Amino acid sequence: MGKLTEFLRPYRAFVTVVVVLTFLQTLSSLYLPNLMSDIVDTGIIRGDQGYILREGGLMLGVTVLGGVASVIARFYGAKATAGFGKLLRSRIFSHVEHFTLKEFDDIGTSSLIVRSTNDVMQVQQFVNMLLSMMVMAPLTAIGGIVLAVRTDAALSLVIVVVVPMMGLAIWLLMRQGFALFRSIQKKVDRLNLVLRENLTGVRVVRAFGRVPYEVDRFDQANVDLTDTSVRVFQIMATLMPVVFLIMNFAMIAIVWFGAYQINAGSLQLGNLMAFIQYVMQIMFAVMMVSMMLFMIPRAQASALRINEVLALEPEFRDPADPKPTSPGPGTVEFRHVTFYYPGGEEPALKDISFIARPGETTAIIGGTGAGKSTLLNLIVRFYEAGDGSVLVDGVDVREVRQQDLRRKLGYAPSKAVLFTGSVLENIRYGDQAASEAAVSHAMELAQASEFVKDMEGGLEAEISQGGVNLSGGQRQRLAMARALVRRAEIYMFDDSFSALDFKTDALVRSALHRELSHATVLIVAQRVSTVMDADQILVLDDGQLVGAGRHDELMQTCPVYREIVSSQLTPEEIA
Repeated sequence: MGKLTEFLRPYRAFVTVVVVLTFLQTLSSLYLPNLMSDIVDTGIIRGDQGYILREGGLMLGVTVLGGVASVIARFYGAKATAGFGKLLRSRIFSHVEHFTLKEFDDIGTSSLIVRSTNDVMQVQQFVNMLLSMMVMAPLTAIGGIVLAVRTDAALSLVIVVVVPMMGLAIWLLMRQGFALFRSIQKKVDRLNLVLRENLTGVRVVRAFGRVPYEVDRFDQANVDLTDTSVRVFQIMATLMPVVFLIMNFAMIAIVWFGAYQINAGSLQLGNLMAFIQYVMQIMFAVMMVSMMLFMIPRAQASALRINEVLALEPEFRDPADPKPTSPGPGTVEFRHVTFYYPGGEEPALKDISFIARPGETTAIIGGTGAGKSTLLNLIVRFYEAGDGSVLVDGVDVREVRQQDLRRKLGYAPSKAVLFTGSVLENIRYGDQAASEAAVSHAMELAQASEFVKDMEGGLEAEISQGGVNLSGGQRQRLAMARALVRRAEIYMFDDSFSALDFKTDALVRSALHRELSHATVLIVAQRVSTVMDADQILVLDDGQLVGAGRHDELMQTCPVYREIVSSQLTPEEIA
């Protein structure tokens, strides 16, 4: 929790107001029993109506003052804790935005979502309770004990017996709940993961008739979380009856022994009533502390998970002394690059060397898992090469700022991710300053203009979350348009033609060849027809570069390429 308190610093003034007003509220509550004692002993018993009215008016004023202080304190406490939550969520989000893909893989997307929402809420609720109770509980307990002893020292022996009993009962119950609170957040992670996978893959689930299986999988995670939560709440539910039972026995003991003292003339009735109020306040303070203690394990678990994210440093950062980047031809070079995925036993890429030059199209083909997308990920610097170097215009990508590197790139990923918003907003995601004319031109190159015009609203047509209201081919074309609108020096299309028909595929490649003659173009593809006309074809097999050259050359020199071609084309088409 210590590291998270820095997010309260901007609200120091609010916290100070809360502390001062809570202090005032507590003093007023401690003063009221004394006024009540005087009214009973002096006013009621002696029949002094004027005294009753004066003291009663003062008692009413103190009550109103305490109530106003409480309301204002809660108001500023809410503003402080809401601001704390806002700053913490913003910090987590901005920090996560700098993560490499390795950090996302290590923590998991679902867990990051839970940590940014549910965990922050748990800590925020604890801070809110802490602000309201950190002054009130100890001051009420200490003040109540002092005033109770001053009222009647002999009767205060009841407190000496009752408070330790209550503390022991709370400790025994809380000891059972600590471990359960820590496990709840992990079970929330699991439930979120199952739900997210089901909602994301709803088409696959229904297409294969796996709804009953998914329902059962969700039920298992849900029941697991529910069982743990029920056990925790059972412990919490047990606490209140136990505390109230002890409090009621304490009241019985106080009234019992107090009655003997009143009968003996050593204690006034008003003092007994005041003593009972002080004991009630002490018990109330102990209950407040117990409530805080019950929140501590869950808040601590959430705080640890949040700190784990904030303390996690990206695997690689921008260099301390980055080399400047200037508009260049966009040459990409791999020099003996070997790359392992985190935890991988075998390299995903083994000793890869090639050069992709401006004005040329370099196509990359190979079987599933050959390392095609991995190769592009190293250029974008989603991952870093273990051995060897990836160079752009002769400069190692590790020696320049990531932002400067990616400014030179136009990238269409293998999964065409679209965001909620209009078509125009999605394409301008590649270049916020792009004019509508530039957007339209990019759509023409990607062969997206025709279907966009048919959509209601055209460029302003709304795209649903993830682009679910578009076909796979339409999503791919919009993703390519988003990359093309950047007017970059290097364009990378990671299997962006897989959902296109052969005619559209050919039209897009023709447009790219015509319009991107100045740039370096890298295309990852599965279809031979997509790569046949490339200036350079790289053939990957199990992470190794087994062939490089034009189509005709590879047909003569690369058995792997010949096998791929023969699996897709007829002998007549090959001839």
